[in-house]
Amino acid sequence: MPTVSDTERLTIRHFAHEDADFIVRLLNEPSFIRHIADKHVRTREEAVRYLDSGPMASYRTHGFGLNLVQLKGEGTPIGMCGLVKRYELEGPDLGYAFLPEFCGQGYAFEAATAVLEQGMRAHALESVLAVTLPDNARSNRLLRALGFRARGTVDLYGARNNLYEYRR
Repeated sequence: MPTVSDTERLTIRHFAHEDADFIVRLLNEPSFIRHIADKHVRTREEAVRYLDSGPMASYRTHGFGLNLVQLKGEGTPIGMCGLVKRYELEGPDLGYAFLPEFCGQGYAFEAATAVLEQGMRAHALESVLAVTLPDNARSNRLLRALGFRARGTVDLYGARNNLYEYRR
């Protein structure tokens, strides 16, 4: 699978069907369901369909999408991070989710920094959006640390979200 970026501690690459078991685990974490959504992906087969219709379709359509984030060297999958193009938003936005045991260690910041740099350069983007629930303190803090600026709020998937924008 194509590598999007290598950082000091991480390899960020496109998803493959072989990542389906990891997707089942990540998408069913209580924090994912609470802060992002219940994608109703409970089996390996549903995970393959999610990958086909989500990240892999986005790679073909937009040239970017959510990517697997794994520890460099050992290859342990720890989360996902990438640019997403939702029809509800005017531009691409940064999406990410990590397994709880890998939160609070700087991995999300490291992956998001690499994804923003690579994505903006490769796709000639002037800005990238991000959305998060107001009560998701960790995500709101991460976006501000990355240099995103508050732009207001937006209704997305039945919930009011903070809307951020990152500009070069």
